[in-house]
Amino acid sequence: MGQGELSVLKGVDLDIMPGEVIGLIGPSGSGKSSLLHAAGLLERPTSGRVSIQGEDVTDLDERTRTRLRLSRIGFVYQFHHLLPEFDARDNVALPMRIAGFSEAEARQRATEMLTALGLGERVTHQPAQLSGGEQQRVAIARSLANRPALLLADEPTGNLDPTTSQTVFESLRRLAKEEGVAALIATHNMELAGHMDRVFALKDGHLEERRAQSQTW
Repeated sequence: MGQGELSVLKGVDLDIMPGEVIGLIGPSGSGKSSLLHAAGLLERPTSGRVSIQGEDVTDLDERTRTRLRLSRIGFVYQFHHLLPEFDARDNVALPMRIAGFSEAEARQRATEMLTALGLGERVTHQPAQLSGGEQQRVAIARSLANRPALLLADEPTGNLDPTTSQTVFESLRRLAKEEGVAALIATHNMELAGHMDRVFALKDGHLEERRAQSQTW
């Protein structure tokens, strides 16, 4: 920044196992998004390594990184970023079509994913015909469509009311476990964090493990 240097992450070390849902907490500006971007191959860390399924993917060229993001990493953001002209099924099928699946295969998988998320009767609805929670569940289905190894979610319920947040998060957690995905979820919602397998706070560029305060809904 200008003439100085700002260190965002300092010696962050984290392993996430398949089927494990990890919470990432910390105040705004603490580096949560930077950590997700580094893990998701959207930014290159100035030092350290990023490995997915035991493969060091830190220094791959941009074309290969893009291909890996499509096949092995799923992203969910605070806003759903659905394509308004596509229905729910085709929004979910899109990454599979880009990955080379046939239209029939992609639509079948998309329908299965949406049904698993309670949207079986909404597959042909466009985003404008869906509630906010339903739109976010479509985004979750899309993120898992290509059976990624890693799911990265940045405030996935931050734009929803408390009741809908609970429903959407539980859908995300359940499906991630069923699919055997390693999930890292950044959130400000401490109630949701209490339902994750482990919770880490990002403070002064370092990760500190916190006890997950188990709660009952």
